[in-house]
Amino acid sequence: MSIFANLWSFVGYAGPFLLVLGIVVFFHELGHFLVGRWCGVKADVFSLGFGPELYGRVDRHGTRWRLALIPLGGYVKFHGDANAASAGVNAEGLSEEERRFSFFTQPVWKRVLIVAAGPVANFILAVVIFAGVTFIVGRGALAPRVESLRPGEVAEAAGFKPGDVIRSIDGKAVASWGEVQRIVQVSAEKTLTFVIEREGGDVTLQATPKLRLIDTPLGKNRIGLIGLNGSNKAEDWKIIRFGPLEALTQGVVETWYVGERTLSFLAGLVVGKESFDQVTGPIGTGYLAGKVATFGFSALMNLAAVLSVSIGLINLLPIPLLDGGHLLFYLFEAVKGRPLSERTQEVGFRLGLAFVVVLMLFTTFNDLLNLLRRQVGAG
Repeated sequence: MSIFANLWSFVGYAGPFLLVLGIVVFFHELGHFLVGRWCGVKADVFSLGFGPELYGRVDRHGTRWRLALIPLGGYVKFHGDANAASAGVNAEGLSEEERRFSFFTQPVWKRVLIVAAGPVANFILAVVIFAGVTFIVGRGALAPRVESLRPGEVAEAAGFKPGDVIRSIDGKAVASWGEVQRIVQVSAEKTLTFVIEREGGDVTLQATPKLRLIDTPLGKNRIGLIGLNGSNKAEDWKIIRFGPLEALTQGVVETWYVGERTLSFLAGLVVGKESFDQVTGPIGTGYLAGKVATFGFSALMNLAAVLSVSIGLINLLPIPLLDGGHLLFYLFEAVKGRPLSERTQEVGFRLGLAFVVVLMLFTTFNDLLNLLRRQVGAG
């Protein structure tokens, strides 16, 4: 298959990708919008997408709701903002009455709430999606039973045997093979203590997962492996059903796990433990959305929840132009008792814009390179 065929195939993934991204972006901006309205700030524009307007209407509060041509994001432009990124103040021509419901005239605590509401909305959305899917569909669980060992790997040397049932890892009870995989994969080069059931009794084993590179739809991924294969028997597979409160709890737990893994990955990039070739952009995310969509709508919604957590956390990074950059400026303002100078903020936003542009170019190049690698591998 040629690279052009791969790209054409990607076009077919646009639908799932735009659905996932649209949901995540809409709720992020809705968080800003609703808290802004609660704080008495007028929103001039609520836009899904950037660029030329495809459709728009003005509501009774004077907010223009618009759908734009480029569907890679969105924004809420509050009254008095110089632009959609709230990077500056446009006070020229504003009356005293207009200043009352403008964003930039609000006390710091209100601006902090409005800005933080976007990422918080992303986390709430993730909890709701995870909980909803868990409640409606249930959760597939494969018993934590060892089917076989891969010769020469860590598990064989540690003393595991086919038929072992893993009961706990480092004191944490496990009820499914998926839980075993999660713990092992994030524990590369860390010694783990396993309690297993064997022939009616308990046996304690220790194993240190080896760091391995595996191929994923988004390129190489670094995970820990010990060389165990799970059961493939039908009797070891079951669907676990949850009540509303249990499902909500599972939604919170899953959101926390995704957030923890995202932060761990970002920290790994900073210290050099993770590779930048694992960072993906719109093309890679679109490719993944298309792949995930083949597993069904619930799988696609779970991807939306994962993406929502990631976008929420990334937006909290202290980078000017992102929500975290605004919050950093407001922290300085709260400490100093006055805003940073317009010049300082302008320089900060320019640096933030440069960072975002470079990141987009890098991730797009990375995505195209991964597409090429898949094409070469398929050939």
